[in-house]
Amino acid sequence: MADQQDDKTLNLYPIDYPFETLVSRINSDQPKLILDPDFQRKYKWDKGGWSRASRFIESCLMRIPLPSCYFAEDDERRHLVIDGVQRLTTVTRFFNDEFALEGLTTFKNLEGKKFSELGEYQAELEATTIRCIVLRKENPKKLIREIFSRLNQGAVELSSQEIRHAIYPGRLDNLVIELSQIPLIATFGLAENATRTKDDREAEEQVLRFFAFHEKLDSYEGNLKEFLDDYMEEKSGLLESEAEQMKALFSSSLNKCESIFGENVFCDTTKQRAKQGLVYYDLLMPTVGVLDQTIVDTKSEEIRTAFINLCSSEAFRRTMSGGLQKQSSILRRRALWQKLLTEAINE
Repeated sequence: MADQQDDKTLNLYPIDYPFETLVSRINSDQPKLILDPDFQRKYKWDKGGWSRASRFIESCLMRIPLPSCYFAEDDERRHLVIDGVQRLTTVTRFFNDEFALEGLTTFKNLEGKKFSELGEYQAELEATTIRCIVLRKENPKKLIREIFSRLNQGAVELSSQEIRHAIYPGRLDNLVIELSQIPLIATFGLAENATRTKDDREAEEQVLRFFAFHEKLDSYEGNLKEFLDDYMEEKSGLLESEAEQMKALFSSSLNKCESIFGENVFCDTTKQRAKQGLVYYDLLMPTVGVLDQTIVDTKSEEIRTAFINLCSSEAFRRTMSGGLQKQSSILRRRALWQKLLTEAINE
């Protein structure tokens, strides 16, 4: 019972850090406090000027109590900011003289001044403290993911893949980032000349899906988020040689699918407006993508015909309703396709 409870409650400690210490830890050549650059791109307090950031600095000078920040401790005892990025980025940028105060209502005498111009108020800000809650590295990663998600359900909500990127840095994370930049993946599902751009690491999660479904389909229970979380955690210690093999496998699989289906790759061409879909990507990459190259070269037409027959079948269409990611739907689609694919390559 105690072990089960430990998996549900956090091992943490609170500490009150002065701003001077926090900024020093962030600005260090080897930072001990990590404001992930991918989260900094989500910094919102400089939109339309620096009024919001300035009001925060003014609140600090007014000694208004500040909400706590949350850090996750990594294996090197560094701290990753999982809640408080906006506040700490604001303080760091102000201390670095990156903006001047504007729109002040109480300390109007400081209007237009940068940190280096504050005089006696510099020491006041440097000594300002904020409560920081540190989640120890001994916490189960699953619990950290849950807290990370809950703390970031505000205006700057993070996607599941952004959270994985933060919690599981390393070779697999670097690999999915690299592969996500392949043009076919980076533009997946976007119409030609589309104005929408992909963000929130959507393309990286797509790469991760291939590896997880290729290796662990049998363990998929219907919750895609947890399935990918667990796979990322399991592979967090990936060796360089393993990463190279995975890179080669992904590139080869993608090339084979593109070779067979051309511009209609990962599309249902039986529909009037065929467009790329993850359902077809999940189905084709781990099956067609791992075929022998000789089969790809000699049976392309048969494979294309088999896929059209699959998409036309009533049994397949039934799997496309009531939840695309249901375990039963995924397994049923795979079984239907595997039968037709086997028949096509054996003709």
